[in-house]
Formats: sequence, structure tokens, C-alpha cells
Amino acid sequence: MEKLRITTEPVELDIPLIHRFLSQESAWASGIPLKTVEEAIRNSLNFGLLLDGAQVGYARVITDYSTFAYLVDVFVLEEHRGNGYSAALMAAVMEHPRLQGLRRFMLATSTAHGLYAKFGFTAPLKPQSLMERFAPNVYVATF
Repeated sequence: MEKLRITTEPVELDIPLIHRFLSQESAWASGIPLKTVEEAIRNSLNFGLLLDGAQVGYARVITDYSTFAYLVDVFVLEEHRGNGYSAALMAAVMEHPRLQGLRRFMLATSTAHGLYAKFGFTAPLKPQSLMERFAPNVYVATF
């Protein structure tokens, strides 16, 4: 029987796997440099999804631990999708003791709205109050 475990310990993360997925397979971080991934991991609350000790999924939360959090880089490797692992990963994120009582918990996604809705995420109630500065090609080298 396969053993699923979620860790928040950075030393247990498979950083090459995370980088490979983000830089080569994700729609949101294509081409992201390894150094950027490493820095992001150092400065975030990380959730590694391990199956029999091997990492198969990941989520990262950027937060001040008291008022605000931003969920990013959520993925389950394609060959492990459809087994409820995304829901398990999201449950671990939402149940983490340091992420309770936040005034705002945000994410940006173009997929999986149904998954996130199960955990209370909705479209912004006041979209007119949100702004962003978006640089979609920031990881594309310009030589």
C-alpha cells in the first residue's frame, strides 16, 4: 500500500523536481531559474507531497502568518493526478496551524477552480479593489 505524507520541512523537498516542473511543465513559471526557485522556497511555507518517500506534488504559501497569505506553485505530477492527492495537499495547507485566522488568503489560477472552491476560495468579492503589476515574461532571457 502506498504511503502518502505531506511535509513542511524544506530539507525533505526535492528541489530539482520542483524546479523541473515549474520551469518546464507549468503554465505560470515557464523558464524560471533554479536560483529563483531556491530563493522562493527559502522565503515561503512549503508543502511537499510525498508518496512512498518520493515527492509527487508541491504547494507554496507566501505569508506574514498573521493577516495575509498567497497560495502559489500548486502541482501534482501528471502521472499521480486523479487520486485525490491535490485535495490532500490543499487540506494540509488549509489546516496548517500558522495559517489560521488570516484576514485574506489569495491565489491566482486558470484551472482547478472546483478544487479551490471546496476549500472556500471564491472570485474576489470586490475585484475593483484589487490591482496587480504582472510581468508574464520575466523568466524569458533576452539576449
